[in-house]
Amino acid sequence: MCLISELRQQFPILTSKNEDPFIYLDSGATSQKPRQVIEAIDSFYREQNANVHRGLHTLSAEATSAFELAREKIANFLNVQSKEIVWTAGATDSINIIANGIKAQLKQGDVICVSALEHHANIVPWQELCKQKGCILKVLPITKSGILDIKSSVELIFEQKPKIVAISHASNALGNIQPVEKIIEVAHEVEATTVVDGAQAFMHLRPDLRKLNCDFYVFSAHKALGPTGLGVLYGKYDLLNALNPLRFGGEMIKEVSFEQTSFQDAPSKFEAGTPNISGVIGFSAALDFLNSINHNDLLKYEKTLYHYLLTQLNGINGIIIYGDTENNIGTVSFRYKNEHHFDLATLLNGYGIAIRSGHHCTQPLMKSLGIDGTIRVSLAFYNNRDDIDAFIHALKESIDLLEI
Repeated sequence: MCLISELRQQFPILTSKNEDPFIYLDSGATSQKPRQVIEAIDSFYREQNANVHRGLHTLSAEATSAFELAREKIANFLNVQSKEIVWTAGATDSINIIANGIKAQLKQGDVICVSALEHHANIVPWQELCKQKGCILKVLPITKSGILDIKSSVELIFEQKPKIVAISHASNALGNIQPVEKIIEVAHEVEATTVVDGAQAFMHLRPDLRKLNCDFYVFSAHKALGPTGLGVLYGKYDLLNALNPLRFGGEMIKEVSFEQTSFQDAPSKFEAGTPNISGVIGFSAALDFLNSINHNDLLKYEKTLYHYLLTQLNGINGIIIYGDTENNIGTVSFRYKNEHHFDLATLLNGYGIAIRSGHHCTQPLMKSLGIDGTIRVSLAFYNNRDDIDAFIHALKESIDLLEI
């Protein structure tokens, strides 16, 4: 594959010849898609469109083969078994499947731990589970700067002996790479089930799940060059197969009668109905793209770009940066003095700068930090220094306008 700096040319939206400038710095919300992903989806509908697992005809066989090949690819990517991979509608859907599926294994008074840095999708399903089962939600604390307090968190886990510990691999709001290895190790010492939200981390960190040793890991394809509406749920097979299914219908059944229905084993029992076939095939192409990049080169490039952004921002008086800037996936979350983040984002949009403004679906985190939101710049390997220079120029001019 070509050099990291040349990969940008593979993304049509970043190279289209528009008169208006366009600087995309919002990959934490969704990544842009390379040409081969777009073409794979188009090719499926033009040349191969058929349902999977349901027909003996050639098109169905071809579609099924491509669909299951993608499952093998992601299993190899994560260093797990293909039967431990479930296709879902996204990371949020995956967490809901786990929370619903594990419900029968919990009782009143059981403790569930989440960190204070979690996306709402890794808070609300557990809250609802606590309501239904009479469980207790405990929060792993953070420091004043927005970093997980690992010492206090470990003490809390040993003290509370939770049944479930759910934590993000990397914060979507701040970009912090969390010490999940230590949390998983401690959680397992008290026999807790571990759930890791890898939505932000998957593309940047390429986790080895056998090494990580978490019980469940979830992420969304659209944050890793793939299409929207598709996610992955990984689970250690015995734990995965022990979950009760969330949805019922075709494909996930073994035998149906009016008296009784039996279900297939995982992963099939979690994939009721016609799946997102084109999305899976598109994500298969995204995995091919990621596999063509040397991961160490990707990490080195993103880290260099991230530190260049930090240096430029720190040169502007009044900028306040939150989170862990030493262990980060390439996301900067900041405010300018007491100016409202929405006003700054609106002005930046006028310069063609696409960033995120708000609480980033982490209202509890923002409350802990004593703010109502931030400006978030989230980088990917298809960004470059020109993007950052354009952003900094627009930011300085926007600040000048705010202070007139």
